Amino acid sequence: MRFRLRHVTTYRYARPVKLGRHRLMLRPRDSHEMKLHAATLTITPAPSQVVWQYDVFSNSVAMVEFATEALELTIESSLDVERFPFAAIEYMVPDHARSLPLAYSADEIRDLAGLQERHVSDPDHAVDTWAKEFLASGRNGNGEAETIGVLNAISNAMHDAFCYVPRDAYGTQSPIDTLVRRSGTCRDYAYLMMETARSLGLAARFVSGYLYDAGRDAGGSGQVPNAAAGATHAWAQVYLPGAGWTHFDPTNDLVADAALIPVAVVREPGQASPVAGVFNGTTSDFLGMEVAVDVTSL
Repeated sequence: MRFRLRHVTTYRYARPVKLGRHRLMLRPRDSHEMKLHAATLTITPAPSQVVWQYDVFSNSVAMVEFATEALELTIESSLDVERFPFAAIEYMVPDHARSLPLAYSADEIRDLAGLQERHVSDPDHAVDTWAKEFLASGRNGNGEAETIGVLNAISNAMHDAFCYVPRDAYGTQSPIDTLVRRSGTCRDYAYLMMETARSLGLAARFVSGYLYDAGRDAGGSGQVPNAAAGATHAWAQVYLPGAGWTHFDPTNDLVADAALIPVAVVREPGQASPVAGVFNGTTSDFLGMEVAVDVTSL
């Protein structure tokens, strides 16, 4: 499938303020799963300098500098991307990794260790206890907890039993809070999915990007819109031996779906802000921020 994406972020101020450095993660990587045909970045007021670089995860990052004051800052990213379908992952996973617990190879562990360890303190073992429920219910006829079956069950449970609550405020709530409240936004769901997978000994990472939704597209009339459509989206990737990094979107219960359009892949949510920056002024100078995202099929 081929998509056109338009992402506009607008900041408004009560008086002209001096804009500081802004960090943008809006350009996806060209890869075997997605081809970037075109990318345009339009910023008003015009920046004095834009420097592109790769972060520690090899994501494309634009560092933007300004020399003027402004009452309003608008950052518009336009993308033309082609998303390719995934191969079925089940048959690619070797026998030793088809059930939990599984062991990564010595070579894999060297690179996965930081993504395998838990990132959030869980003194009461709430996430561990919740994860073990899926181990018990996901056993096959041989008494084995099937790896992909357990991960699918976790994603499905969050989609069916949790309440999706959009939130514009910056930041991600603790996976413990998401589990206790049984509610959150897409980035909260993703973080809980990651910590649950990590509690089972699996390596996981955070993905920021977009979601194509035929229910919102002009060509998909009559379909029910997905949660988190019309905004930036977030989900998790879990590393499966043989199959590699596999997408799991618990917000919409999608697995390795071509409707998921990744932009940035990081270790934890705070590293994946699409737009981050500062201005020189008082708190009262900031009037607010608006974000508009449109994803259509070509």
